Amino acid sequence: MSTLKGSSRRDFLKTLGVAGAGSLLLPGAQPASAAETPTAGSMPQRVFGRSGIKVPILSLGTMWDTPTNQIVLKQALNLGVTYWDTAESYEGGRSEEGIGQFFQKYPEARAKVFLVTKSYDPQHSVEAMDQHLAQSLARMKTSYIDMYYVHSVNGIKEVDRPEIRAWGERAKASGKIKLFGFSTHRNMEDCLLAAAKLPWIDGILHSYNFRIMHTQKMKDAVAACVDAGIGLTAMKTMGGGPVKAEGEAGQALAERFLAQGYSPEQVKLKAVWSEARIASLCSQMPNLAQLNANAAAAMDRTKLTQADLEALVQYAAATACDYCAGCTGICEQVLGSLPVGEVMRALMYARSYGDLQRARELYAQLPASALRALDGGQLARAEALCPQGLAIASLLGEAERALA
Repeated sequence: MSTLKGSSRRDFLKTLGVAGAGSLLLPGAQPASAAETPTAGSMPQRVFGRSGIKVPILSLGTMWDTPTNQIVLKQALNLGVTYWDTAESYEGGRSEEGIGQFFQKYPEARAKVFLVTKSYDPQHSVEAMDQHLAQSLARMKTSYIDMYYVHSVNGIKEVDRPEIRAWGERAKASGKIKLFGFSTHRNMEDCLLAAAKLPWIDGILHSYNFRIMHTQKMKDAVAACVDAGIGLTAMKTMGGGPVKAEGEAGQALAERFLAQGYSPEQVKLKAVWSEARIASLCSQMPNLAQLNANAAAAMDRTKLTQADLEALVQYAAATACDYCAGCTGICEQVLGSLPVGEVMRALMYARSYGDLQRARELYAQLPASALRALDGGQLARAEALCPQGLAIASLLGEAERALA
């Protein structure tokens, strides 16, 4: 797969017109409607690392109010979307509580679900993990968690510690968790490459999408983890960024795939599924429309053509400056440990996801005074280093005005 460095939106639009129109639907098939219900019982599965456990290729992200949306959980179960992802912090605990409410009403469902939750603590302390695990088990009315993650790791040193390894081994020996690992939104490739050398890491949840999956470093990282027997789950699969980059290029991409019977969102999911070494893909699906649309894409066995994948690569190159690729280890050479990547994440929720409330919640957790203290010279040097060409100074200013 070629990458077109330096491609402009104009170049992308020119190429899109001649890239080829590979058919994404079988002859006679109709475009997938978000309102229609896919056929139950045909969800593809893949093996999750060395565990040997088969999981559906589509995972239900539950960073939403599950107690008031129980029908989504029921429909997910019906469709075979039985990999459920939550965290102790989601919705202030309500996400886990809603899952527990569902298991209490349908106790037979627990054995069918590959249940994932996470512990987030800025220091990743084992004391916090003890507290969070006990809390999660109680909330979700279960005696065990299938996959337990240390949440939001920015560098492998945060988890490559004797006390964390020992904690995971104790939790598994006690039967409270079956598998142990971490999630990462930042410096993913470095985290994966280093984790491949840690025999006690069973699984990783990491940012992975059509924008970054074709880089050589990401390919090498995925290969290393798969060779080590680590199960991989993709997240942030839409490739949304701090700048909402639809515009003319996005419209052209949408028209290409809508003419073939898919929404752009479905195509981006299928691009991730084209990498067979990724066990599953986690998508936030808070309503039946999104769940049904994503499940329809997962159940459709038609693969993207080379021309379709190339169109996505070219779109990614043409809109690179709108997307933070999570490589904060680069800009931190100049900015220190200031969480510029987290600012971009907050802007992503506001611009790409349209979730202003969550964006403001994330931004409120950041050291705003330290961010404001950055000088123009620092920011200019960070921008010069950014492989994506992000306008870091401008975006920080926009975040302050919109989210503070």
